[in-house]
Amino acid sequence: MTETVPGVPTADRRPSRLELHGSTRVDDYAWLRNVDDEDVLEHLRAERAFYDAATAHLGPLVRTLTDEMSRRVPPSEMSVRWRRDTFSYYMRTPAGSEYAQLVRSFEHPDPHPATKSVADDSLYERFSSPDQILLDPATLAEGSAYVELGVSLVSPDERVLAYSVDRTGDEVYELCFRDLESGADLPDLLPRTYYGGAWSADSSTFFYTVHDEKYRPFQVRRHRLGSSPDTDVVVLEEPDERFELSVRTCRSGDVVVISAESRDTSEVWLVDAHEPDSDPWLVEPRRSGVEYSCEHARTDDGDVLYVVTNDQAVEFRLMVAPLKEPGRANWREVVPEDPSRRLHSVDAFDGWLVLTYRALSSVVLQVISLNGGPSYDLTPAPDQGTIRLEHNELYATSEITIAQESYTEPVAWYSVDLATGERRLLHRHDVPTYDAQRYVCERRTFLADDGVEVPVTLVRRRDVPLDGTAPCLMYGYGAYEAIDEPEFHAALSVLLDHGVVYAHAHVRGGGEGGRGWWLGGRMATKQNTFGDHIAVARGLGQGVVDASRIVTRGLSAGGLLQGAVFTQEPGLWAGVVAEVPFVDVVNTMLDSSIPLTVNEWEEWGDPRKAEEYAWLMGYSPYDNIPAAGGRPPLLATGALHDPRVMVWEPAKWVAALRASDPAWAGECLFRCETGAGAHVGPSGRFAHLRYEAEIYAWVLDRLGLAVSPPVPGSAAG
Repeated sequence: MTETVPGVPTADRRPSRLELHGSTRVDDYAWLRNVDDEDVLEHLRAERAFYDAATAHLGPLVRTLTDEMSRRVPPSEMSVRWRRDTFSYYMRTPAGSEYAQLVRSFEHPDPHPATKSVADDSLYERFSSPDQILLDPATLAEGSAYVELGVSLVSPDERVLAYSVDRTGDEVYELCFRDLESGADLPDLLPRTYYGGAWSADSSTFFYTVHDEKYRPFQVRRHRLGSSPDTDVVVLEEPDERFELSVRTCRSGDVVVISAESRDTSEVWLVDAHEPDSDPWLVEPRRSGVEYSCEHARTDDGDVLYVVTNDQAVEFRLMVAPLKEPGRANWREVVPEDPSRRLHSVDAFDGWLVLTYRALSSVVLQVISLNGGPSYDLTPAPDQGTIRLEHNELYATSEITIAQESYTEPVAWYSVDLATGERRLLHRHDVPTYDAQRYVCERRTFLADDGVEVPVTLVRRRDVPLDGTAPCLMYGYGAYEAIDEPEFHAALSVLLDHGVVYAHAHVRGGGEGGRGWWLGGRMATKQNTFGDHIAVARGLGQGVVDASRIVTRGLSAGGLLQGAVFTQEPGLWAGVVAEVPFVDVVNTMLDSSIPLTVNEWEEWGDPRKAEEYAWLMGYSPYDNIPAAGGRPPLLATGALHDPRVMVWEPAKWVAALRASDPAWAGECLFRCETGAGAHVGPSGRFAHLRYEAEIYAWVLDRLGLAVSPPVPGSAAG
């Protein structure tokens, strides 16, 4: 029996007039904002039913893609180990599980020590044999369709684990504490917390963040184990809605760092981790447009604070100051600004600093000796890859762990001797049925309308030519100075096996080209983000890929990018995928009751100001519905519990687009997650692969490739 596709959902028009700066707008679908209303929920459920029915013919392809992706995920996985004083730790995913367990094993520096404390002896006897599972998210997921960890921090004495859980996707986390010797959770339970956390040096106290009703982390609180959460002390509260608070412990374990950050301004407070009940002290008062971050280090000259700042340095420089007198008056330059690359962070070890830089080409780690030795750079080995510090818990160490990967090379971890820079392979992620030599990655540039060269990373199977014949999936983001580093994904490798070229456009507004790259694509210059993406598509279509078969994809702020290029150049695309798209820009930026609005004014603009209203109105997809005819197929997504992009944004946009072009309405799909689900999709490794398979099936259908390719390495392939 053939099932019929239900009719295209049609939202009622209920006009509301909006007047500002002498102009009047009519919003026909403002009523969709009331997600507690049964009419709205019914409409969202109808959208999901239509999507499911309209894509039902892709079911076999989704299953094929899911199977192909799953074959590239090992049945069980294990991460590299990292050391603490008493134990080593690692992540282990059992066969068939969606989630990775946190595991530890006992590591005594001497297997037969001459002297041991009673506590050491107890630990040695308890943990000298089987490894111990500290946390298994699969058990937390029982009865839940979604589970995500926010915090997972072992105390300095390695006896308690602080962990937090979100079971709906709304990023509201329940903070728990687990006794690691008994395996039982302590009575301490904090129901509403956010990301980040810090232990006191004596493991008695935990610092954590709390968000307000707008999901802004506005308080750092202090919890003493064994006490009632009702008695927790507010260590710092941020009244300015443009700023968010975060908290962490420095690697030395001596200092807790509380950061207050807006989009372009920051302020840091410090707490003595050895005296957790003491008052925090301020590093340097906030000044508009000045950012800085801090890291503590012990030196021969005493305790110091290393400061990464853009104060008089667009691409940031490194300063140092005494820990107890850390104000700007005492800052001394250690590493000057390098205009060719952006300094992002400093990591301190005993006698060493590691600086993380980002240039337009790649990431660089610079190792600096504090004892007069030479400095040197660590660069990624995979072509067009990335490199990062990972799992470095020890302050007193002679070696660090780095991770390297690229779009074509799975992640590998190396130990680096700080004195020599020599690398030693520790562990490489296993990817069954995958041969990296079959794939190639390269960088090209195309000129934007204003003459700026916009880079694009091209990834393909080696036998797929760049001669204008291959189909292409483009990806772009371009906001917040964020960088999508080239990470390996099993799902992408499967897409490449279908003969698709993947093109990651590094558009302005992101951070790939440093601070200047972000400044060139925000606020009044935001149109550059969209123009860059369009320029790359046009360039690719001139003999690199098939110009008639380019699908473009992006999420959140990248979904805004997709909405803008859908509107401005609809004829370029064979299809557009706008995931949780920020498309109702003006209305959202006018409503300070919506989560994240106020602290986003410094990224997009404040429409209460006439000039900024004008540039926002110039590109807001919901306010710039394109003329009927000539539109590409569109797949939008949204999630009812998403606190970052409200579900009504894609719902309103889809309704307005369909109403303006009824003949095209059936080509406009809205995959709405009405149950548990997050901003970036489902949780769990296989659940997320199935989601990717859904997206890729739609993409392949738009590209005329809704068939399975030959298996690489087979006689046909």
